[in-house]
Amino acid sequence: MASEEELFASVDALLNEEPHLPPPAERARLREAAGITQARLATALKTTTQSVKNWENGRSEPKSPRLDAYQRLLKGWAAKYPAPGAAPTATPAPAASIEPAASTVTADAPQAPAVPAAAPVRPAAPRPTSASRHPATKKAALPAADPRFPHGPLAVLDGDGCAYGVDGIMLDCPATTVVELVEWTLRESGLGAPKLNRYGKDSDPLIVLTAAAAVKLGLPERLEGHEQRRSLRLPEDHPVVKQVVKARWRLTQRGFGPWARIYRKVQGRERQCVQLAVLSWDALDERSWPGVSEMEPADIARVLGVYATRVITPRGSTAVSGLELMTALRPPTKPERDEETGNWVSAYNPGSLGTEPMDPAPPEATAEHPVVVGSGWTGGFLDEEAYQWVRPVDLLTDEECTLPFAVGLDLNTAFLAAAARLVVGLSAPDHFHAPKFNPKIPGSWLVDLSHVELDPRLPSPFTPDGSPPTGPAWYQTHTVAYAQELGYDVHPIEAYLRRETGAYLDPWHDRLKNAYVDTLADLGVTRELSDTEFLAAMERHKDADPAMAAVLAAIKATVKGGIGKLRERPQGKKYKEGERWPALQRPTWRPDIRAAVISKARVNMHRKLRNMATMTGLYPLAVLSDCVVYPSPGDSPLDFLPYAASGKPQPGAFRLGPTPGLAKLEGVQSMLWAVDLMEQGLNPARHIKGGDAVLDEGE
Repeated sequence: MASEEELFASVDALLNEEPHLPPPAERARLREAAGITQARLATALKTTTQSVKNWENGRSEPKSPRLDAYQRLLKGWAAKYPAPGAAPTATPAPAASIEPAASTVTADAPQAPAVPAAAPVRPAAPRPTSASRHPATKKAALPAADPRFPHGPLAVLDGDGCAYGVDGIMLDCPATTVVELVEWTLRESGLGAPKLNRYGKDSDPLIVLTAAAAVKLGLPERLEGHEQRRSLRLPEDHPVVKQVVKARWRLTQRGFGPWARIYRKVQGRERQCVQLAVLSWDALDERSWPGVSEMEPADIARVLGVYATRVITPRGSTAVSGLELMTALRPPTKPERDEETGNWVSAYNPGSLGTEPMDPAPPEATAEHPVVVGSGWTGGFLDEEAYQWVRPVDLLTDEECTLPFAVGLDLNTAFLAAAARLVVGLSAPDHFHAPKFNPKIPGSWLVDLSHVELDPRLPSPFTPDGSPPTGPAWYQTHTVAYAQELGYDVHPIEAYLRRETGAYLDPWHDRLKNAYVDTLADLGVTRELSDTEFLAAMERHKDADPAMAAVLAAIKATVKGGIGKLRERPQGKKYKEGERWPALQRPTWRPDIRAAVISKARVNMHRKLRNMATMTGLYPLAVLSDCVVYPSPGDSPLDFLPYAASGKPQPGAFRLGPTPGLAKLEGVQSMLWAVDLMEQGLNPARHIKGGDAVLDEGE
């Protein structure tokens, strides 16, 4: 028989237990019965409306002292508003016990693996105003599409141990070291994202660390050094790096920098990898993610969550993510059953770039590439770059100079539009002498196009600076095909062509196009708008929702950076010409594909310039990548763009609209301003927006 002392100890233990709350659905019923809104309850308990929502849908639980106050309130409501069919009582019906652990599954939560339930208590002090005009969520989270990842692809961790996820989810993270954070993320957080292609891999969970979270985990608040910040890393003898290695985790060759991947070798089919992004180490570049680093954690989670849902879970810079998206959508291998053994083996996935890196043809490479240095190549290189052209001042007419305005048009994600249905080479290049030109074969052609005569008021379509070619040069297939389209004979001297071809970038284009259009629509810019309404909506779209405007900027940077990464140059002062650099080990180091995209984009631009001259008699003052400046009688594109009698835009010329390849207003200045810049040898297209900001496309 138990002694009196043992009984009293057991009773005291019960008295000291955390108070138990009724089930989440009952909490909501009691509040609604009392006629109290979630916002009013949040004010009374000095918390956020989102926290109340989380309590009422079972995503998180309050902690003392809010837990005690909330319990007292619910008891009072339960006495006044008993459940239908139940006798009035001062105490609510007993609920399932909720252990005060870091991560638990509540009684009403779906039975998904390791679903965290407890959220940290926020201090009563007022929080700074959110950077977004919209709340972190518009509504409660919808059921997860993949039950393995009930809490979405990523979370933003603050210094109080609160991890902010997508759709307003808040998780309680007890980790105090990086190793504990990695293990919590993989075992308890419920974070991650399903693969984008059935032959691909799931996206690893991403944890974004605020400055306070980084310091709490033992990391320095800032990385110091004289190199470019993106190349800075923690030294190998740093205590955190030692902890990671001691716990038998690994870091990639990039080390522990602004974007760190911590992993163990795959065991079976389960990946064990977590990615960390440290905000105070400039993980989110201001040019690609404007204003995001300064936002509240919930808003950062919203921005990155939308990007992850529409594009890909960020894996580094937007350029890295753009390249990773290509591989995620076109995995290099697929499982295939071996006919002899009956076993499943890894086989080449048709339409992909495969698993092995491929050396380019010498004219497609860069001057420092081993295939150039090792062979002593002196035959010249492809020069397929975006336009940087200004019309000579002596070719301006008096009539043009008397027009009052210079109006800049910018093509939406011109490189993305060029990637649509673009056939590229998938195999290694073969060398041909005096081949017959075929516009359907991707490759590099040595051709003399100096005989092509065009109006000098337009840039040449064959060179980035718009000057006419003076002799034989290497061109990508689209450039040569355009000369043929203009009615000129072409006779290649030699060529490097690829026998296996495919529209490798198609899924990449389609996903990014949808992301771009959907995000613009969130900002109030839709396809249904008239041209006048479109111009007005674009003028105010960045102010409609700064968070979604940041997503839009990141999508555009993903397009530009992804194409640029196809020909990543060597980095660092220690590099010596002729050495292989890390980027060459990727199957996605493909300068020929980059050249194909840029060639097609430049040809598309010239075709529109030529059609504009035919339809309107107007010629551009300058072109920079995807921005063109025209003299105009008014301060709007509507004053000079061609329209049919029905009011519809004329096909073939520049058209306004929110989809890739259509145009928007870049800026307006006086014609006198433009001519002054041209006389100084400067490009008005670079400055028409105001200031010296470089345009959002091009290299």
